Amino acid sequence: MPKHTFRLNGEQVTVDIADDVRLLWVLRDILGVTGPKYGCGINVCKACTSHLNGRAVNPCAIPVGDLHPTDEVTTIEGLPGTVGADLHPMQQAWLDQDVAQCGYCQPGQIMAAVALVRRAAEEGREITEADLDGIRNICRCGTYLRIREAIKTGARSM
Repeated sequence: MPKHTFRLNGEQVTVDIADDVRLLWVLRDILGVTGPKYGCGINVCKACTSHLNGRAVNPCAIPVGDLHPTDEVTTIEGLPGTVGADLHPMQQAWLDQDVAQCGYCQPGQIMAAVALVRRAAEEGREITEADLDGIRNICRCGTYLRIREAIKTGARSM
């Protein structure tokens, strides 16, 4: 088996697994990181949304063989470490806005929201309603209004 090395939540990791195994299964089944959820496995529901080098991606669509040793994968477990706190401001906003019902999609929702706010900041602008409309993460419980409010609240604290 080939070895694949990358950074996961600030730590260098190496796995011995076939090139075509999707990153989601490496994270969950090999490395025991369960924040990214399996929903569809075909890059549609976005329950597994994580960050690759700071950008939102869906690990269910990324073969581990595509990663390089310098690539940084951040999951919900590592998100607080990116700000040196117990909770990332977006996670706190989720709590403040009482977003979660079942909670299954929330890690992916939060990771998508953080990437969106970061991208808007890099572009020197505030998030817009159109930006919020562009988030395609599915919430089975339908808490979209609270999700939108939490993103706006979190954005003000980031």
